[in-house]
Amino acid sequence: MSIPGLGQAAPAAAFSAPILEAPVAVHELQANSEWRFEVEIGEKIDVKILSGTAEIFGTELAVNHLYTFRGVKSSIYTWHGCRIEVTGTCEEYTAEETPMTQYVNTHFALEKLRDEAAQNGREGPRVLVVGPTNAGKTSLVKLLTAYSLRMGRQPMVINTDSREGLLSIPGSLTATPFASIIDVEQGWGSSPTSTSSPIPVKLPLCYYYGLPSPEDNTKLYKPIITRLALASTSRLTDDPAIKATGMIIDTPGVISQGKGGFDLISHIVSEFSVNTVLVIGSERLHSEMLRKFSTYRTSTGETITLVKLDKSGGCVDRDETFTHQTNEAAIKEYFFGNARTTLSPHTQTIGYDDLLIYKIREGIYLISAPIVDPSLHSIAHANSFLPGGVEETEQGLFEKVEPNPSMQHCILAVMYATVNDSQDAVRDASVMGFVYVAEVDETKRRLRVLQPMSTRITDRPLIWGSWPEAAVSLVG
Repeated sequence: MSIPGLGQAAPAAAFSAPILEAPVAVHELQANSEWRFEVEIGEKIDVKILSGTAEIFGTELAVNHLYTFRGVKSSIYTWHGCRIEVTGTCEEYTAEETPMTQYVNTHFALEKLRDEAAQNGREGPRVLVVGPTNAGKTSLVKLLTAYSLRMGRQPMVINTDSREGLLSIPGSLTATPFASIIDVEQGWGSSPTSTSSPIPVKLPLCYYYGLPSPEDNTKLYKPIITRLALASTSRLTDDPAIKATGMIIDTPGVISQGKGGFDLISHIVSEFSVNTVLVIGSERLHSEMLRKFSTYRTSTGETITLVKLDKSGGCVDRDETFTHQTNEAAIKEYFFGNARTTLSPHTQTIGYDDLLIYKIREGIYLISAPIVDPSLHSIAHANSFLPGGVEETEQGLFEKVEPNPSMQHCILAVMYATVNDSQDAVRDASVMGFVYVAEVDETKRRLRVLQPMSTRITDRPLIWGSWPEAAVSLVG
């Protein structure tokens, strides 16, 4: 099957096959029940609400409007009952026991804090969501964001999980102010780094980490988190609506599943001055967090409120195959658009000597973790070492590399920096955009890249990470 925009020649002749109509099913959902569905990558279903009220992760669905879902695992919840029509095939079932009451009560508690913040001119709650992998953290963040939007709020949503992109491709860490409805068909919606949409685009601030786990290079991850927090806090200060609403911060599950991860959680809590922590799906993690933060004080002297929430039974494990497929779909959408909008990317051939490419070093750990002193709210800086006892500062965060065949089909981040900037300045810079390496010609020492628009990139440093992994060939 050809992908629009790739320029394949049309076949000389084609034989028409009979068109098979997709099966249509109508479901009657009772009050406080949830219809859960999984659509395979490359497949789609159409859903229409015939009567009643329903929502997807807090965003209300319009009656008699056709919604199309492709390659997703999601659910539709109804508080009062509804009737839905489904066209297409998917794995599905209806659940009557859900933690939605807990989640909506959490939303109302946050709303009370936001009202108090608006009245007193203070900043709204800074909410951190932690829990194991596949516990439903991102779904909870999306639900709390959607409910706050329905109340007229403007939350700042922070994504610190590089395995999943939020309004950007995977490998990115983003901060996004939300002021308009979430596009349920697109996941979070669209942005200038993805494609156009009838729903207003969001404007994320994007930083590039380029590795799948924060523990792959803590020396790189921590400063990026610090830079992300600084930019987010500045935006809160400048916008009264966002200031009163506060932040909702999503985290990678890996940092909640080991003792080494608590150092990273402490770093996020410290940098964002988190005052509310939602622990989802883990009694042990909640107990550990209570012990660690019971006497902790934020930079403004606030205590931390910890709330334990149940994991939804609709959470499913996403294997590596599904993750790889969703990453490839996100990359294709970035360059070529989606079923609703077709984009036309540009190709450019560049000489080796005209490019500055940094490769992210992996395996840089903090052996002596920073120690958080709750009474003094201070972080003692520790020495960092590479495996084998090699001093980390001797090698730097990035390795300057020349294009090579292993770079083919990979993604490079184009940074808002200059080729003369230091590695620290490049690390702290935000992302200008991404390019895809279509071809590496060692004989002619040339690199052919695919980019969203025709613009000069030779005056910018490019960063090559291992995440997202190399995609299938996008250019014939």
